[in-house]
Formats: sequence, structure tokens, C-alpha cells
Amino acid sequence: MTGQPFPVEAGHIMMFARAIGDETPAHRGETALAPPTFTMASAQYDPDHRLRPRLGEEWFGSGSGPGVMPEGGGGLHAEQHFEYHRPVRAGETLYATTVLGRSWEKQGRTGRLLFSERVTEYRDAAGEPVVSARTVAVVPEGPATPKDAR
Repeated sequence: MTGQPFPVEAGHIMMFARAIGDETPAHRGETALAPPTFTMASAQYDPDHRLRPRLGEEWFGSGSGPGVMPEGGGGLHAEQHFEYHRPVRAGETLYATTVLGRSWEKQGRTGRLLFSERVTEYRDAAGEPVVSARTVAVVPEGPATPKDAR
């Protein structure tokens, strides 16, 4: 199987469920089922992920200063969509592949807004789809200017 490996561990599922306040018993134990948004944590297993903290390096959101915006940053996470083909289970390894999706523009109150999407497919070791995730980001073309300053 190709793609970034994402080992699904029972302890990781339990901690994720606790972090989101979900005490469902199905999220505990060696046969745990992952909460619906669990695949978003897969970035923690990708050593090259642009938002993953690295020891000894300032990272965006570190709180040690203004932070360094990763390349391609400066926008907002506008939407997140998931399609579930089957539950994510403890003990399996998923493989994540991300591709660029559509891009489009809209006119906002202060200028053009540039939208783009990324589609991540999570597949199991047999190559079968498990979760499809679509993320939409929006970036303003320029800095916002108050109406009375124009």
C-alpha cells in the first residue's frame, strides 16, 4: 500500500476521544472504534507535515513568539467534510494520500477570496477506502481594509 502510514493505536483513540469529550465505551480497549474526526490526527504520524512541531525549531503556534507561518499559510480553514466507508479500528494501519482538489474565487466585502481544497483518502492495508476527507481553505487576496478607509 502507498501513502503516508497512520498506525491506529487503541491508546491514541482513547486519548483523542477524551480530548473531544466523547466517553463512548466503543472508544476504549484493544478493539476500540475511532471517533468520526480521528483521522485528522494522522498529521502527528507524518514526520514531514508542515504543522508538526520539531524540537529546537520555532513552529507556528508554539507560543514562543509570533510563530512562523508555514509556506502556503495565511488563510483560514473554511470547511471540513468526511465520507466514511467503514469504521476506523484500533490495530490497523491506514495509508493517507492527499491531492489538490478544486480551486475557485468569490468576491468578498474587502476583495477577492481564493478558495482551494485538498482531498485526503485513507485506505487500509488491502487498499480499500476507509475515510475520505475534504478540506477547504480560503485566503483573502490582500489585507482587509475597513470600508471607511477606502
